[in-house]
Amino acid sequence: MRPRPGAPKVPDGLSALSWLVADAGTGEVLAAHDAHRRLPPASTLKTLFALALLPALPPGARHTVTEKELADVGAGSSLVGVKEDRTYRVADLWRGVFLSSGNDAVHVLAALGGGRRAAAARMQETARALGAHDTHVVSPDGYDAPGQVSSAYDLAVFGRAGLRNPEFARYCATVRASFPADGWSYGIQNTNRLLTGDGVDRYPGLIGIKNGYTSRAGNTLVAAARRDRRTLVVTVMNPRRGGSLAVYEEARSLLDWGFRAAGRVDPVGSVLPPRSRPPTGPGSLPGAGAGAGAGTGADPEAGPAGVTVVKGGETGPGWSAAAAIAGAAVVGAGAVALVLRLLRLKGGHSGRG
Repeated sequence: MRPRPGAPKVPDGLSALSWLVADAGTGEVLAAHDAHRRLPPASTLKTLFALALLPALPPGARHTVTEKELADVGAGSSLVGVKEDRTYRVADLWRGVFLSSGNDAVHVLAALGGGRRAAAARMQETARALGAHDTHVVSPDGYDAPGQVSSAYDLAVFGRAGLRNPEFARYCATVRASFPADGWSYGIQNTNRLLTGDGVDRYPGLIGIKNGYTSRAGNTLVAAARRDRRTLVVTVMNPRRGGSLAVYEEARSLLDWGFRAAGRVDPVGSVLPPRSRPPTGPGSLPGAGAGAGAGTGADPEAGPAGVTVVKGGETGPGWSAAAAIAGAAVVGAGAVALVLRLLRLKGGHSGRG
């Protein structure tokens, strides 16, 4: 942090191994601690999974799950309850990812995207395009795997980029939803406690994004909140004190500080894309990254450049062919072929739930 006279002090008592506070609109990093330290991300890596796969998978498409797609879900994974031989809309599966952190839903969506290896490769490509160079993807669901790492910086980049995608922003802000079963549905609730108020006080103005936990990663969180026309993104990785709820309380402290400090500290870096970020001075964070096409002062809720956004896809028939292909083109030529296959599937399956 580079404070100006009268700027508030960074909160005392922060125990996270790594953290960062950024302004989502300007991309300015207001303060950070060891932000490029490479650490296991747990389910916060699902933010990158969504960035990479959302443009390629029309939300209204329906898919019947196979046994093979669920065969390699890791032991002890968080699950939403996806079952083989049931038909789900893609939008249902995304809610399972964002709310229940369901690794079963991730595996099915990854299969629709060409398989886990293809999904991991697409995630890696997306991270590099965003200027996020600390991340190495092995398991798309964030399940602990040798060599799988990210950083507070990269996760803030993914969170900011996600807010620029209306589908991502809507899913990550959803508190409760219904998940389909055989002829009925059951309720699911977001696992982000700052959003739900489960065990901690809800944070005023919180708009998502994603929490995570594994035994190697500890508790991790990317959170965003809006106040007085300003949106902040905070990353907290593996607090060392305070138990399982400390990640939320440390994020709360950093958000409170960020809203007080914005405009009263000089930025120490930027989470804008490399081509958009301003020159940085001595003491600034190295690296860059954010949503493709983002610029200084960009609206964090605007869609990524080149993506055709079709509203109402969750409750209506889904993307049109033109919109789906336009979105897939951002990810790559292989995704265009995938979308064409999914569009054919839409007419061939009858959904349950």
